[in-house]
This record gives sequence, C-alpha cells and structure tokens, in this order.
Amino acid sequence: MDILLIGGLWLNGTVWERVASALESLGHRPVPLTLPGQGDGAAAATLDDQVAAVLAAVDAAPGRPMVVGHSAACSLAWLAADRRPERLAKVALVGGAPTSDARPYADFFEITDGAMPFPGWEPFQGPDAADLDEEARRALAADAVPVPEAVARGVVRLTDERRFDVPVVLVCPEFTPAQAREWIDAGDVPELARARRVDFADIDSGHWPMITKPAELARILAAAAEAEAA
Repeated sequence: MDILLIGGLWLNGTVWERVASALESLGHRPVPLTLPGQGDGAAAATLDDQVAAVLAAVDAAPGRPMVVGHSAACSLAWLAADRRPERLAKVALVGGAPTSDARPYADFFEITDGAMPFPGWEPFQGPDAADLDEEARRALAADAVPVPEAVARGVVRLTDERRFDVPVVLVCPEFTPAQAREWIDAGDVPELARARRVDFADIDSGHWPMITKPAELARILAAAAEAEAA
C-alpha cells in the first residue's frame, strides 16, 4: 500500500528516512512529503498550499493510500480525509489529533519575521523529548524549518461528513491509549469523537518516534495498513 508520510511543524520529508526504509522492507511504498514552506524554500506558503500538496500525493497514488500525519500535521491528514474520503484507505495520526473546523491550524508559538521558528526545547521538556539524546536534539533543531505564518495561522475548513467514515488509527507516543480515549470521551477531540472507527496503537517513545523508534513505528503503520487491505 502507498503510505503518505507528513511530518509536523518544522519538519521536512527527510525526517521519515528510516521509517520509509523499514516500510519498504515490509512490502509497502512510503511517500515522505516535504510540504510547501517546510523544506522547499517557499517562505510565503499557505495552509491551502500544504493541503494541495497532500491532495496531489493522494491523487497520484495508484490505489487507496493510507495518510499518516504527525503532530500538527494530523490536521493535514484529516483534511485529506475531508477532501478525498472515497480515496483513502485509512488515516494514521501520530502524537496528535485533528483540529476542529474554523480553528487555526497551529498557532502555538511566537511569529518572527513572518514565520514560526522552532522555539527550542523548553516547551517540550518532559515526556515529549525524554527519549531524545543531546545529539538528536541538536540535529532536529539544526534541521528545523521555520513554518510560514500563513501556514501556522491558516484556518482549518472541514466540510464533508464522509470523513468520519474513514478508518483512523491513533498512534500514542508520549501519551497512552487510555489517556487518548479519556480525551475523546470527554469531548476534547470532537473530530475523533465523531469518527466511526478509531483504533489505538501504543509506542513507548516521546513526541518524535520517527527519530527514536523508526522500526517500531514502521511496524505499527504497516500493521494498520494491512488491516485495511485484508
């Protein structure tokens, strides 16, 4: 199965290299995406540009792909389900959940000179970054691409209720499946509360399992894809 891989804020497609290699060995076709404004030099990119790039990858897939979103990009994966519900086999959400309609995509940190730079490690102290050693932290920070303001502050627009029919797997790194279920049941994640099928997969990692547990993450994603192909 084609598995489209979308990294979260500040990440380009190269962050998926080891996951992609493992997925290939498991018989899948990984497609890591470098989003407009996050690795292609398009400093004026918008959220609509990023959505268009994801949809182009969906449309280019020969069959029904699984779309994987990490962190903030869980919303991009869910937007693909909203725009192409009949084309997707599944959506996998890694370390995040979809933003609701009419909410900003990722207005989390300060904007400087028209972009949201990586804010350093202070906001991620604790479970998020506990499994990243100093070398990994330096490398991730050095490769981080400031996210254009028009992406971070872009407004999510969801219009097609058929998105709730697309199967979802929520991969839980720095939080547990039990915690995720509590958040959904409490109404804190309205989009997933309305999804008709949500499965959960636990992974013992921090917020960036593609860096610290790539082989394990690849096995989880492959199993999720194969569940739909069976």
